[in-house]
Amino acid sequence: MTRKTLILAPLALSVLGCVPQEKYDDLLTAYRAKEQQTRQAQNEVDRMRANEATLRGQMQDYVNKLEQAELQIGDQNSEISGLRNEFEGLLETVGNLDFGPLPPELNEKLVRLASENSNLLAYDEQTGMLQFASDLTFALGSVELNPAAQEAIRALADIMDDGDGLAFEIRVIGHTDNVPLRSGSIYRSNVQLSAQRAISVRNALVRDGVSPERIMVGGYGEFRPIAENGKRGSAANRRVEIFLVAMPASLAPVGEEEILIEVDVEAPATTPATTEIEPLK
Repeated sequence: MTRKTLILAPLALSVLGCVPQEKYDDLLTAYRAKEQQTRQAQNEVDRMRANEATLRGQMQDYVNKLEQAELQIGDQNSEISGLRNEFEGLLETVGNLDFGPLPPELNEKLVRLASENSNLLAYDEQTGMLQFASDLTFALGSVELNPAAQEAIRALADIMDDGDGLAFEIRVIGHTDNVPLRSGSIYRSNVQLSAQRAISVRNALVRDGVSPERIMVGGYGEFRPIAENGKRGSAANRRVEIFLVAMPASLAPVGEEEILIEVDVEAPATTPATTEIEPLK
């Protein structure tokens, strides 16, 4: 009995000695696995930290670029604001310029025409109106154009039949002062006299080449004075005005003899025995 016990004791001790070694090995294996995982985790942390540093650097670059862009935008906005102010100033300047109602080239020709005939012709650039002084355009009590007026009208016809002048029609309006016509005058009223003088200007323009459908005539007589009339009227009121008006898009042709105002030029049956001095018209 005792011998059997002694034989089994080493065997038991051997078995008991193997159990701690296996646990140790298992623990060592587990430890090494955890150590590996820890190293991997640390490597991942290091990688992430490196990425974070890179991202932070990139973010700082973006912040710097954004600040630069904001500065540039601020400069551009300031420049744009300055340009806008300059543009608005130019618009105001252009708006205040007065080019007159007629194209510059046509206007220049009319200015030159008036300056070359300043004794009988005036030109208003603001309205585009030409004004012939009747006392210097017509003979006393007559509707016949004098040679100087005929020459000026010929030059006007050349202007109206060239370039920008072709885009305008012509309105010829006669005026007189308020002095009544002398007894026995072939004209029944100042209106007729003013209209007939306008017709004389119109006929001269047509004779010098202006198309008749571009011309309208009329006469106001004494009813649109531009100066106060005295006992012998006013030379300023005795005038023929010419207005240039843009041609309509479509213009129906009219005959050369079709004009706005019909004038009765029937001569008196008898001639007065005495000739009265007729005021200038």
